[in-house]
Amino acid sequence: MAANLTAGKKKGLDAVSDQRGVIAALAIDQRSALRKLFSKASGLQVDEVPPEWLVRFKEIVSKQLTPYASAILLDPEFGLPAAGHRNNDAGLLLAYEQSGYEKAAPGRMPRLLEGFSVARLLGCGADAVKVLVYYSPFSGEKINVPKQDWVERVGEECCAADMPFFLEIVSYHDELDEKGPEFARIKPDVITRSVEEFSKARYAVDVLKIGVPVNMKFVESASSPRSEALYSRPEALAHFRRASQATTLPFIYLSEGVSNEVFVEALTLATEAGSDFSGVLCGRATWQDGVQVFVNSGGAALENWLSTEGVRNIQNVNAHLRAARPWHTRGKALVDRKE
Repeated sequence: MAANLTAGKKKGLDAVSDQRGVIAALAIDQRSALRKLFSKASGLQVDEVPPEWLVRFKEIVSKQLTPYASAILLDPEFGLPAAGHRNNDAGLLLAYEQSGYEKAAPGRMPRLLEGFSVARLLGCGADAVKVLVYYSPFSGEKINVPKQDWVERVGEECCAADMPFFLEIVSYHDELDEKGPEFARIKPDVITRSVEEFSKARYAVDVLKIGVPVNMKFVESASSPRSEALYSRPEALAHFRRASQATTLPFIYLSEGVSNEVFVEALTLATEAGSDFSGVLCGRATWQDGVQVFVNSGGAALENWLSTEGVRNIQNVNAHLRAARPWHTRGKALVDRKE
């Protein structure tokens, strides 16, 4: 199988990009993570959060914010109604994986949604398909080989349906807190080596969705002096360049649940480093503070909040995409891929 940039894949990538070919997409495919936000805001247990809250929240976010996005990423479990509320010019990405992972089993193994296929997601109106995989190059073969095979099978299915394949890589390491300093020390290597692996032709990935290669909390700054930082600013810039150079595929950054201000600072570093990123798929950094508003005051209050603070957040991100490179500047890598 040759993973070429076919007419269908190009059409889908164009649909989720802006006129420049930059992917300025909004992510709200969260399910378990969104339930946790609702649980914290309401005092309900996670399993007591009404499903209709997720559905309505996604509908309102889609309606209010997709006029400022090139596309929206949704899940077919709770997000399909929101797809109908998106701006006419916004493309649609649909998630194909089950949310979360089985905590009793080792390795954070991925699972596809039951009752769905790439062809069925296409029938739901998707312009592209996304799956998420937790990945650490430091894990053993018993963990990583099944994950690699899983990604390869999804890639084959996307090729058969002529659909763009977005792979979201969430970096982690067994027995380390991903927000702590120990993981921060190895995060640049985890990101870079993961990018190198899934850029291989066998996976048929069209766009990589990755975290920034440093933990911004530990980058030297006015609020984090060198004595307390794990990376100097020049070191952080070098990590951005190394991760960017690890692939010839288009790649975009995810916000990893950080605040809008922190994510924008990360994009500033990416720009300064000369990273060849092709945009973002940004979620919680845009809308997460609206959860409390929705729980406290309802849908109308959320609409008002999104029309001011939410729009400010997404426009703040968009303003930092001027240095992003159109995906098709790296599209030659998609055309040239061979087994």
